[in-house]
Amino acid sequence: MSRKPAHNRTALRDAAVELVKKMPTAQNRTLARRLAKEFNVTIEQARTIVRDIKGARGAARREQLAECPSELGVAGTPPSMPPSLAEAWVPFEMTGKRIAIFSDEHVPYHSEVALNAAVAYAKKMKPDGILLNGDSADFYTISRWETNPKKRDLQAELKAQIEYTAWIADQFPKARKVRKKGNHCERWDTWLWNRAPEICDMERMRLESWLEYDKYGFEMVGDKRPVMVGNLPVFHGHELGRSGISNPVNPARGAFLRTHHSVLVGHSHQTSGHADTNLWHEETFVWSTGCLCDLTPEYARINRWNYGFAIVDVGEDGAFDVLNLRINSAGEVRRS
Repeated sequence: MSRKPAHNRTALRDAAVELVKKMPTAQNRTLARRLAKEFNVTIEQARTIVRDIKGARGAARREQLAECPSELGVAGTPPSMPPSLAEAWVPFEMTGKRIAIFSDEHVPYHSEVALNAAVAYAKKMKPDGILLNGDSADFYTISRWETNPKKRDLQAELKAQIEYTAWIADQFPKARKVRKKGNHCERWDTWLWNRAPEICDMERMRLESWLEYDKYGFEMVGDKRPVMVGNLPVFHGHELGRSGISNPVNPARGAFLRTHHSVLVGHSHQTSGHADTNLWHEETFVWSTGCLCDLTPEYARINRWNYGFAIVDVGEDGAFDVLNLRINSAGEVRRS
């Protein structure tokens, strides 16, 4: 029995555009199967529309689409600019007079000594907010890199992450709690896009849903957005790239060369700072923070990492003062 054609071709195409936008790395046939089921068309019909949207039907077809007025719905109507799919990329504003910033815990491969030291020190400082600045999770199990099959236990990793969420919430019950996605955190989304595109956009599949963030009062920041702590943009650091000037001996200087702005970053697992001025001798200073994870993981036994975290005080006008702290192997907090 043959299928009935879709009742609304425009709706089918609009749905296809949204699907391609949500799952840009998914295979065309995977997207087509989902559209075919929803709109009661054949998989090949849906696949043709997906390929059309991606511009994968050859140069001749792309020229035809650009020149054919019938595509616009009214014969003889001049072609018009297509609507843009670009979305606004805006910073996340984190209010508070004092913010504690922890980065690169890589749970469940965290350092208990360093993390306990950072939390104990921060509690004494009575912060208004806690920012987990990327890579709180490791997601070793779903890494695209070669991994040890004996350690592949996604359920155990998620359980440890939920326990960490609950522990931080208990340590700082009155503070605003924000978590930014780092490159390891983004492994969750990438894994879903590639392995389960049919359900990846469901609310319950979001990482914050799995980690029970509503229950523990956490907010999640994704899309590589900076978190503004007063006038200070805070990045995880992977947003700036990993090669050339963004991966130098001094990570803070690399961040400056990419941004030419005062920023704070993690990601490098190294405590560093870099000062610079412009033509008018206006000061720019960049900080990179140490990590709170194991310093000798199997994929990087030899490295230049150190434990560390930061405290940022914010004035009424958004001016900021950064205390970039180190932690030694005995768990003692030191000023850089």
